[in-house]
Amino acid sequence: MIADNPFARLPEVPSFTVTSTTVTDGAAWPPEQHSAGLPGGKDVSPQLSWSGAPEGTKSYAVTVYDPDAPTGSGFWHWAVADIPATVAELPEGAGDDTGTDLPEGAFQLPNDMRATRFVGAAPPAGHGPHRYFVVVHALDVESIGVPADATPAVLGFTMAGHILGRAVLTATAETVATEAAA
Repeated sequence: MIADNPFARLPEVPSFTVTSTTVTDGAAWPPEQHSAGLPGGKDVSPQLSWSGAPEGTKSYAVTVYDPDAPTGSGFWHWAVADIPATVAELPEGAGDDTGTDLPEGAFQLPNDMRATRFVGAAPPAGHGPHRYFVVVHALDVESIGVPADATPAVLGFTMAGHILGRAVLTATAETVATEAAA
């Protein structure tokens, strides 16, 4: 596992708390949070709750990012923008195709599969463990102003000067290589 921190070159901001009934910080994703292309995978977004955001927070964004994907640029699994400051939780499954369980005004951006939803973990077999940074970003604007078809990288770039705080939970996943039958 690579020890790099995807936030190392971003502005330092205070942290606050994010928890989940779906996964514990540092633990492996349950099967439901894996890609539907894998046995038991269902592409179900995790339940998230957060507290302690900095004073002046006017909205949130949520991202799920795998820096260990063998792409040279990582892999964005989910991005949600314009979550109202009055919201402090997303239910499990809110990142489905409909987005109907997202709070009013919030919207999902296309992930690296170009799907406007949460896509689960699917590290290549034998590639080793991957980290999934589940992040709630506290922002100083009510709307971050990115178009709905923007990439999560554009969201991150646009947010960089508006982040008041960051709550991080890290999940893991690994697909073990199986030996081919002789």
